[in-house]
Amino acid sequence: MSINSVHIGIFGRRNIGKSSLISMLTGQDSSIIENFTKTTTDPVKKMVEIFNIGPVVLVDTAGIDDLGEIGNKKIQKSQEVILKVDCAILLIAGNQFGDYEVQLIEQFKKNEVPYFFAHNKNDIDKIAAITVSAIKQHSNATIVDFDTVNSKDRDRLIAALKRIIPATAFQRNSLIGDLVHPRELVLLVTPVDSESPEGQMTLPQSQTIRDALNNQCITVVIRENEMADFLKLGFRPDLVITDSSAFGLAAELLPEDIPLTSFSILFARMKGNFSAFLEGTPHISRLKEGDKVLLLESGTHQDNYNDINSGEISKLLQQFTGKNLNFTLLSGLSELPPRIRDFSLVIQCGGCMVTRKQLLNRLRPFIERGIPVTNYGMILAYIHGVFRRATKMLERKPINLSLFPDN
Repeated sequence: MSINSVHIGIFGRRNIGKSSLISMLTGQDSSIIENFTKTTTDPVKKMVEIFNIGPVVLVDTAGIDDLGEIGNKKIQKSQEVILKVDCAILLIAGNQFGDYEVQLIEQFKKNEVPYFFAHNKNDIDKIAAITVSAIKQHSNATIVDFDTVNSKDRDRLIAALKRIIPATAFQRNSLIGDLVHPRELVLLVTPVDSESPEGQMTLPQSQTIRDALNNQCITVVIRENEMADFLKLGFRPDLVITDSSAFGLAAELLPEDIPLTSFSILFARMKGNFSAFLEGTPHISRLKEGDKVLLLESGTHQDNYNDINSGEISKLLQQFTGKNLNFTLLSGLSELPPRIRDFSLVIQCGGCMVTRKQLLNRLRPFIERGIPVTNYGMILAYIHGVFRRATKMLERKPINLSLFPDN
């Protein structure tokens, strides 16, 4: 559920009621509490269904006023959450508003994260006019004065959330809906030596199959060694989607006028900055001896979400360029290296395990610095000489999806 859910971050100082707020919204205790500090240790995700909103991921962050070296690490993790959420609640209580909150406001604005203020414990201390005035000097965001034990306040908080959640957070864009019509034949090609556990498919494969069925397509799934026999039957696919590892064989067997692309490239179009990928991919031909290449995988080392892994990418890239390249692999959404300008190329996996916003924010620092970025599938298409063929139909029909719509 988390991939297609609205991500909502809860931010504020220590012991201010962040966990209580989440419990109020979810109807259950969701915090992880340390016995000696009684504060949340790390960002804690709670996947729930909120009435009138739908499936959401609530992220409970550490206090922004935490002290010491460990406290600083907690604060850093909380700040990283800002890059991963669709919207945020800035929680205050006791009319406390100061530099800690102002710094968060600046981070929200910098990363264009919509948010509102929630003043907790109004049964003890209602929000004062002087506090409202101080907030308005820095922000025009909504302020909700509430108490976690008041059910009517819960409705007011949910209403405030609905107003700030970006429309794009609710959009479920189709991978191939603009490429095919109902009753057309979609051929999906999977590798013989797939690393997926027996009886399972990779997530990009299963999501693409589901999408094809949702678009009322006639969907056929074959292995790469069955492609030639299938074509001999006389069927002419309207679209062929292959694992990146089978690009070479598919391009060789399929007539040039049959549209061909890959699972990874489809996800690149839906999740990433596709125009930046198109521009960055040919840069592999300009890599020099000793250049540093960063590989970004949204899953963990143990996950098998991609149709080709980082080890194969690095091996094929060195063979293609004839250069000795230095590769760095980052899994999940871990912190980026401190010297990102040292990298000559960044290669992102399909991103099937993260939201579009998370992936775009992941790549934005590189794009802003002019560092070429690309995608696993697009690299494989380029190496196999089918880059133009695999992307031209998608260039004509880019998914019109704004990252930060007006609120």
